[in-house]
Amino acid sequence: MDRGLLLLLGTAATIGFVHTALGPDHYLPFIVLSKARGWSPRKTALVTALCGVGHVLGSVVLGLIGILVGVALFRLEAVEALRGDIAAWLLMAFGFAYFVWGVHRALRGRSHEHAHVHEDGEVHSHSHSHIEEHSHVHDEKSRSATPWVLFLIFVFGPCEPLIPILMFPAARGTVLHSVLVAGVFGLVTVATMLTVVMASYFGLARVRVRRLERFGHAFAGFALFASGGAIAFLGL
Repeated sequence: MDRGLLLLLGTAATIGFVHTALGPDHYLPFIVLSKARGWSPRKTALVTALCGVGHVLGSVVLGLIGILVGVALFRLEAVEALRGDIAAWLLMAFGFAYFVWGVHRALRGRSHEHAHVHEDGEVHSHSHSHIEEHSHVHDEKSRSATPWVLFLIFVFGPCEPLIPILMFPAARGTVLHSVLVAGVFGLVTVATMLTVVMASYFGLARVRVRRLERFGHAFAGFALFASGGAIAFLGL
């Protein structure tokens, strides 16, 4: 393996790590949703990995098509920018809808007192929450859809730094090198996502604030909305 290719692969790995670590949208959605929905470690890792692969593959396919048909770099970057805008607004819309649902769920879940009078005259009361008894059927439906919504958003989400380093070896007539660069970039990106998400998962597993737990879905929705806003308006 020549030194130029090694340097290119090292650059792809470095950019993949930095791009992912500095972009909260790469891991924050999985952290907050896994906490709010009580996902298992296996499901959290699986959803994160699938979304990461979809995220990278979208840009890889676009870049390889551009290489094969000879599309100029600035045109590919323009398409990536458009995809980024779409992904950001989709994430904001999903986050806002999830936030509204979470607030509604939290307010319905507010406990209240029920008094009971027994035949012997004894009176006692207990706390009661309708949401805990009746929402689990609806939760099953929404729980199955959430990972797929995330996956679609991440497929739209571009990997802007990948395009230039993908096109560089292609310009020298080495498409195979472009494929290797894409592979290294993708592996590092997904590995970084999994590392951050799972470290946060096990860290947050020790944090329990009972009074705020019913607002977990609302907080998750707000975090998703904020992540989309950071992409759309701050370019993160």
